Amino acid sequence: MGLFSIFSLPKDQPIIKDKKVIKREYLYWRLRVFMGMYVGYALYYFTRKSFSFLVPALKADLGFTTSQMGLVASVLPVVYGISKFVSGVLGDRLNPRAIMGVGLLLTGVFNLLFGMSSSIAVFMVFWGLNGWFQGFGWPPCARLLTHWYSQSERGRWWSLWNTSHNVGGAIIPFLVGIVAQYYGWRMAMFVPGAICILGGLFLMKCLTDTPKSHGLPSIEEYRKDLPPDQAKEAEKKLTTKEILVQYVLTNGYVWLLAISSFFVYVIRQSVNDWSNLFLVESRHYTLAIANTCLVWFEVGGFFGSLSAGWLSDTVFGSRRGPINVLFSLGAILGVMGFYFVPAGWVPLDCFMVFFIGFAIFGPQMMIGMAAAELSHKNAAATATGFTGWISYLGAAFAGWPMTKIAEVYGWQGFFTALGVCGGVAVILLLPLWSVKINTKFTD
Repeated sequence: MGLFSIFSLPKDQPIIKDKKVIKREYLYWRLRVFMGMYVGYALYYFTRKSFSFLVPALKADLGFTTSQMGLVASVLPVVYGISKFVSGVLGDRLNPRAIMGVGLLLTGVFNLLFGMSSSIAVFMVFWGLNGWFQGFGWPPCARLLTHWYSQSERGRWWSLWNTSHNVGGAIIPFLVGIVAQYYGWRMAMFVPGAICILGGLFLMKCLTDTPKSHGLPSIEEYRKDLPPDQAKEAEKKLTTKEILVQYVLTNGYVWLLAISSFFVYVIRQSVNDWSNLFLVESRHYTLAIANTCLVWFEVGGFFGSLSAGWLSDTVFGSRRGPINVLFSLGAILGVMGFYFVPAGWVPLDCFMVFFIGFAIFGPQMMIGMAAAELSHKNAAATATGFTGWISYLGAAFAGWPMTKIAEVYGWQGFFTALGVCGGVAVILLLPLWSVKINTKFTD
């Protein structure tokens, strides 16, 4: 048992009776859990995006083609998506502290090994293994966010946590850019890898499991958000078969969300991975200027995530559907606008990248949250893991297939394909506009 005992879920403790103690403990653990998730997921992006921002340097140093780089880029999301689903199923059965911490530590290890390599085949192996352990990041967060924050407030907390993507994604181009400039691209892989090994150890110390493992009532009972019978239903223990079959695989809402997320992720990953190459080749910017423009994608995502969560809770009564549709429409406009910016207008390029980030991170976040809420609280990790798996098939499509489209049809074909993906996502998300709960599980 030994080493694997760290993955075991802690037992529920007797419920504390003193309301002052309950309030104090809830305040402490909610803040501590949030801090751990936020810092941890930002660091996951250090080791997930390190390669993306070094593509021009790798092409120059080792002589690879754009489509070869696309092959490497496609490996991580394919493996990551599978891992996200598997770890989602496990995430409802294992300790989130251990899953997230061990995953981050091992992504750091494989970034180090990637930096020691020089061939496409070896790059694909280590980047694929990195992708497998990247999948250990999201499901524990979905479990913790649904157990420590109730539905009436979850949009704001989830959106605030979601900005960790943007913080990590904004820091990493600066970090690898500076390190690569002075010490080469290999050192630019080593530095984020080492940081994430330390980060994994931090997570294993900082995170915890559900409120009941600390003798606290469920979040629904604590905040009195649900009637007693519904609060009790939300805490019902589920078997793995019930989670997979009843609440995920036969759940039509989850399937709609997952397939729409495929197309959202094609846009998100394509803009994130290939915009600097587009700006270098089409606008003739330097890599430093191109990466600076791309930082605004994460800045836009930061504000887009916060806006999406706030609007969802306060304007749309905790419905996630309107945000998914409206922000996806915005992403289509942003992609088209970015392509038509005149060469040399760097501030306008930065603005359009900001706008795309603002728009695309709304559905990127809300689709996962909707999947958790339209399933069951104790199936949240599995539901989000399943949608994440399909999402990252879309991210994989943003690798070799999209780079091939760019090579054959030019950047015009590339951006046209992104616009089509946005349109399909909107069509799939429209039926969920007014849905707040899955009545199949509450009647």
